[in-house]
Amino acid sequence: MAVDELDTRILRLLIEQPRTSVREYARILGIARGTLQARIDRLERDGVITGTGPVLSPAALGHPVLAFVHIEVTQGHLDEVGDELAEVPEIVEAFSITGGGDLLTRVVARDNGHLEDVIQRLINLPGVVRTRTEMALRERVPHRMLPLVESVGRGTRAAR
Repeated sequence: MAVDELDTRILRLLIEQPRTSVREYARILGIARGTLQARIDRLERDGVITGTGPVLSPAALGHPVLAFVHIEVTQGHLDEVGDELAEVPEIVEAFSITGGGDLLTRVVARDNGHLEDVIQRLINLPGVVRTRTEMALRERVPHRMLPLVESVGRGTRAAR
């Protein structure tokens, strides 16, 4: 799906001012509210916009420890293990991967002891062969999308 310059401007506003009304976005952009809404609807339908909820801090929710746990799974059990991972509240993301291991999970915990308890729970899941854990020390680049959006928008302008 091509994201044009107007889409880029819309996405920038949605990222930078997420609590602003559609009417105000349209005013800022100098376009009709119906045009803006149609663009947002298309971006949602095409899967560019995947959510609109608040971004929450695990640390502020009492889970300041962040770790990445690589999980090696017995062949043929990836789906079952994935389903079990979805039942562990401390796992905030999980991906099947190539390389060392089959799954990569992002795990949050209250403290190191709690992290160990979560890892032990993972180790005991049927189909899990072994885990390898890497703890995050400090976030260097927070989750962001605006630089990518702007890069895609520049690529669309350059292709014209």
